[in-house]
Amino acid sequence: MKISYNWLKQFLKTKWTAEETEVLLTDLGLEVEGITDFESIKGGLEGIVVGYVESCESHPNADRLKITKVNIGQDKLLSIVCGAPNVARGQNVPVATIGTTLYDEKGQPWPIKKGKIRGEVSEGMICAEDEIGIGKSHAGIMVLGENLIPGTPLNQVFTVEKDQVFEIGLTPNRADAMSHWGVARDLRAGLIQNEVNIPLDTPSVSSFHLDNRSLRVPISVKTPDLAPRYCGVSLSGLEVKDSPDWLKNRLKAIGINPKNNIVDATNYVLHELGQPLHAFDLDKVKNNKIEVKTLKSGTKFTTLDGVERELHEEDLMICDAEKPLCIAGVFGGAESAVTQSTTNIFLESAYFNPVSIRKTAKRHGLNTDASFRFERGIDPHITEFALKRAVILIQEIAGGVVSSDIDDFYPKKIEDFQVFLTFDKINQLIGQELDTGVIKTILTSLDIKVNNVSESGLGLTIPAYRVDVQREVDVIEEILRVYGYNNIESDSKFNVSVANSSIYDDYKIQNKIANQLVSQGFFEIMSNSLTTKAYVELAEDLKEEHNVDILNNLSNDLGVMRQSMLFSGLESVSYNINRKKTDLKFFEFGKTYHKVDNDFKEFKHLALFLTGSKTPDSWSHREEKTSFFRLKAYLGLIFEKLGLPSLDYQSVESKSISEGLTGKLNSHTIVEFGRVNVQILNHFDINQDVLYADINWDNVLNALQKKQLKINAIPKFPSTQRDFALLLDQGVKFDDLKETAFKTDKKILQEVDLFDVYEGDKLPDNKKSYALRFKFMDNKKTLTDKQVDKVMKKLQSQFEIKFNATLR
Repeated sequence: MKISYNWLKQFLKTKWTAEETEVLLTDLGLEVEGITDFESIKGGLEGIVVGYVESCESHPNADRLKITKVNIGQDKLLSIVCGAPNVARGQNVPVATIGTTLYDEKGQPWPIKKGKIRGEVSEGMICAEDEIGIGKSHAGIMVLGENLIPGTPLNQVFTVEKDQVFEIGLTPNRADAMSHWGVARDLRAGLIQNEVNIPLDTPSVSSFHLDNRSLRVPISVKTPDLAPRYCGVSLSGLEVKDSPDWLKNRLKAIGINPKNNIVDATNYVLHELGQPLHAFDLDKVKNNKIEVKTLKSGTKFTTLDGVERELHEEDLMICDAEKPLCIAGVFGGAESAVTQSTTNIFLESAYFNPVSIRKTAKRHGLNTDASFRFERGIDPHITEFALKRAVILIQEIAGGVVSSDIDDFYPKKIEDFQVFLTFDKINQLIGQELDTGVIKTILTSLDIKVNNVSESGLGLTIPAYRVDVQREVDVIEEILRVYGYNNIESDSKFNVSVANSSIYDDYKIQNKIANQLVSQGFFEIMSNSLTTKAYVELAEDLKEEHNVDILNNLSNDLGVMRQSMLFSGLESVSYNINRKKTDLKFFEFGKTYHKVDNDFKEFKHLALFLTGSKTPDSWSHREEKTSFFRLKAYLGLIFEKLGLPSLDYQSVESKSISEGLTGKLNSHTIVEFGRVNVQILNHFDINQDVLYADINWDNVLNALQKKQLKINAIPKFPSTQRDFALLLDQGVKFDDLKETAFKTDKKILQEVDLFDVYEGDKLPDNKKSYALRFKFMDNKKTLTDKQVDKVMKKLQSQFEIKFNATLR
């Protein structure tokens, strides 16, 4: 939010610098993120002076150019080549001297340099009004008044307003500070605390008066719950034109482009007082009647931006006797907008239900200055005051007369909040006892009325515009921010309690695995949990009835919560591949969301994505694509790091994976992984294999909670190894060999590993070669070769019997 310091000082005649004010505003909770300088004329006319044309001759080498001799109050006349048709001897003109910086229409700078034009020296530039930012004309040079002295700086001839603009990072709860008046109220409270007591100048509306009743506009509010207060008044005989410079400069300083005096006046009051207003061309309002109501769902309405929108049945609309005119509190309509031909207007000032406005704005994807304020809650007590303020301003800059009484629909007054504040609670939360007088002064400076004082506390009335202050703790926060957090004394001794936490806390385990994956070359991605309904159609195991739909979704692409981690991850894979990053290793911790039997459930997951080459292409090794077994190896390292026992692997169950496995532990699915279906990859325009693993993180955490830690001493006796190279049928699995080996010997056999697989032309058909390594150790004594050879013979015999294996 932008706040003009010059504008702010209309309410508070402070002598503080902008830098000093910035510190105080930040301490008050209105954090100033930066201060920018504003000039009504960019560059401030620096380097531009009044010049007198002493002579004007035709250029010898160009028919349309002229050589002028210009007096700028120095001993030497300047020679300036000028192409303007209206330049002549005896004129006072604006001259940009050498070294001056001018700015084009887009604000881009261009310096004035000495140079030659068609062979003649030019020592400056005689300017048109658009070239120096004073006007828009470029028909010729600007001719100044006759009584000016050559050499006079042009910024002494024309007023250049300079301002400093605060960029305030307004938090959503501070609806009361969404205007210059609101910021001034807070600033005054801070100044009082700093012993600077300056009165807050409130705009006067005493000059408002009724001229006639020739254009009375009856107001009918059909939905008082959505529009608790609605005011309106008619003005006639207006002249729509450009606003005066002072008003334009106020709006430009805070980043608003002026349009015309009527619209600018409503924008001015909005940013001055925080009350949105809207002006309707009264000649376009049928039967001079205003109705505030909702319309049938599907009703078409064209807004000011020329977009035809389809209304929802809950959208509050401002209508005339026949048609809608405006989306209440959000956006005006094209048909009733104020134009250059407008002479009569109906001016609206209202308080709308914040929830209703927020839903409508989100539903139509609109975010306007008006909706920004209405949906956070404005002051319902200044509705009529702001209307009068706007009327007086419009009459000042556009003429006209008030042609109706103010019609104020306000059937049920919105009451202020009542809070009882106890001294014990103040001392408990702040940690320091504050003087009762200081507390009362702070509350009064914040427009909080102290109704009664007792030994235990204060009875308070909180103004309705402070929608964020309705509880005792809220009031204490207000006291503290004005008193100053920095003014609270700190104890020299701090007591710290050591929290009891489990080694199985989710975030600890996530960090452990994330660090491991990053060290293996993975990158963590963070995807949006909101996704499109279309993804459900890509996977047979996802059901549309399980979707968790988003009410008032921003777009169809963000209409549901995701049921799978796959699709959001593939979006990231596709994004990177389209930017020539084809070798990818991603992981993501996230949740999926499901609606099951009218109940909502969410589950935690860890998803892995592999695609492209295993290692970067290099002269030292050939390119090798990443494989299913590499993904399985990464998963094995994860489960080893977690200390999980071996999983039971079966064929994959997910329809999104064409080739893969499901790993289970005690009948609970821990992981599903494999190659993503080609049909799904085609949807994302991915033309290379993608390997995907979905780890059920909830089941992992449950398994870890049940895991029994067993601590063994370091072995005292050495281990020994033996190898087998077995010729096997193609259908034999390593897991079967490993299981048989441990059943054969349970005493000294410690490990069984597969370290080589060979399938080639030198082997018989349907055969393969496995190289197995066996590790033996006895915890009580050193093994002998005789003991190990005995077990190896048993293993060979079992492999021959069960698997028809032969030694190679």
